[in-house]
Amino acid sequence: MTKSTPTLKVNYVRKQFPALKKNFVFMDNAGGSQTLGRVMNRITHYLTNYDVQLGASYQVSSDAGKALKDTHKTLAKFINAKRTEEVVIGPSTTMLFRILSLTISKQWKKGDEVIVSNSDHEANVSCWTDLKKQGIKIKVWKVNKKTLKFDITDLEKLLSKKTKLVTMVHTSNVLGTINPIKAIAKVVHKAGALLAVDGVAFAPHRLVDVQKLDVDFYVFSWYKVYAPHQAVMYGKLDELKKLDTINHYFIGKDVIPYKLQPGNFNFELTYSLAGVPDYLEDLYDLHYPNTKASSRKKFQKSFELIEDYEAVLAEILLDFLRNHPNVRIIGDPSSDKNLRVPTIAFVHNKLKSSAIVAKVDKKGIGIRFGDFYARQLINDLKLTKHNGVVRVSLVHYNTPKEVKALIEAFKEIL
Repeated sequence: MTKSTPTLKVNYVRKQFPALKKNFVFMDNAGGSQTLGRVMNRITHYLTNYDVQLGASYQVSSDAGKALKDTHKTLAKFINAKRTEEVVIGPSTTMLFRILSLTISKQWKKGDEVIVSNSDHEANVSCWTDLKKQGIKIKVWKVNKKTLKFDITDLEKLLSKKTKLVTMVHTSNVLGTINPIKAIAKVVHKAGALLAVDGVAFAPHRLVDVQKLDVDFYVFSWYKVYAPHQAVMYGKLDELKKLDTINHYFIGKDVIPYKLQPGNFNFELTYSLAGVPDYLEDLYDLHYPNTKASSRKKFQKSFELIEDYEAVLAEILLDFLRNHPNVRIIGDPSSDKNLRVPTIAFVHNKLKSSAIVAKVDKKGIGIRFGDFYARQLINDLKLTKHNGVVRVSLVHYNTPKEVKALIEAFKEIL
């Protein structure tokens, strides 16, 4: 921990998540985190007080509309969007990327190019590769097989005057690597292209700042960030204005973001999302009592608490894995918080990943094996013969005791 950052009070954290009362260890958090109690309470609150259709003249409908408008503003503030209209709400990252691909591709012509990465979840790949049918050329930016990181020089070689979009992952859901999005954005924009980013594996661990990153589009799912199955897509307003509507014919291109939200969004789940920023503000107040700060500053300082604590958890596990003769870590072996999040993958020289996980299941610890929909990466790294990787994905409600219990299980199995 840094001198200016106190140690995360994990006992308080764990009390905020009702599911942690179970006698079970949740370490498949990159697949879906547990939900904050206050988020659950907001769902109940909405259904109790605002469960009506929006846009009516009566008071309850008006109150419901205001409650959702306020939530939308909170979400925009949370990711540091300039305007509320820049935040599109949808059911999943997969669906929002599909909507983006369907609408933005109408601006392109045969022979135009899109660059995807081989490190992405298919949510941010298939929707683009499907555009081959209309004559869009797809190029693939691949991670360096030795370093398992992206070389920007390789991207520069792929870029051309016909490149319309580069789309990639902020943090790999297998490698755990944090990619230098701000630097990549500069290169992409210099080439005259747009940048779209999948932030699903980043958002649970770090504060998203879309203005600082200078991305054109940024998408993540809240069920990985301590809330239910909803997602958001940020888009720069000028770029969102260019997109065609996929809503009813009378909802035109200027109706942002509703033109990209057919059937509207789920009201009670959207209302619940404001519980996450609220939790982060309370986390700040607990650790920095009697100090004043803006909401944005509170978010940042709370995530500093989280990232420092998670780096300690990661180091406990990585230290064991680094020193095991039959284990190969798939990703950066360091626990450096500037390089990775605590999503940790490995394979064993002799045991299948599926066999390892099956034995861990019996210990009441939830981890997972497979390709995690990053199938191109698993194929390119020739890891299918292992049945994919074993993935342990930690978050800030996990404890050193839980990690050590997992290590004891691994000692028996590996």
